[in-house]
Amino acid sequence: MGSLTFSINVTLDGCIDHQAGIADNETHAFFTRLMDQSGAMLWGRVTYEMMESYWPSVARGDTDAPPAVREWAVKLEAKPKHVVSSTRNVFPWTNSHHVAGDLRTGVQRLKDATPGGVLLGSAKLAAELDRLGLIDEYRFLVHPRIAGHGPTLYESGLASTRRLELIWASPLSNGVVAMHYRRAS
Repeated sequence: MGSLTFSINVTLDGCIDHQAGIADNETHAFFTRLMDQSGAMLWGRVTYEMMESYWPSVARGDTDAPPAVREWAVKLEAKPKHVVSSTRNVFPWTNSHHVAGDLRTGVQRLKDATPGGVLLGSAKLAAELDRLGLIDEYRFLVHPRIAGHGPTLYESGLASTRRLELIWASPLSNGVVAMHYRRAS
């Protein structure tokens, strides 16, 4: 059985707006390595639609991008992408699949079928999956910025505090700190 890893960019004040962080070659290279270590991606519909509107054109070369960004896009194009949605069931982007029905059952089935693990990149979906106890690991890129606005990490709250075990932390040259946590037993 594979694990489910939630990974996202977050500022020091908890902002997860994708435009509030540092989007440079180093952060893209980090996420490319993380994606390489995973067997599949998992998103909610809103994140899928945001990604679908941009990354396929970068992968095709229709949009100019630095090498690290293009590498991310090309690898993302090939990676299986699973989408949780109750309002949409057709996902035409290459290798995209719908996770339908009961959320717990669908995501557990995906974990069981993906020995390389599943990389989750949607904050609202992460909060729901955390409530269900399905997230095994957390990989955050903490950006040296205070955004002063939301959306914020776990904005909708959790029923109880999550205790995590630090696996490693490493600063990047751009001031971002990569952090890897595992759910504590």
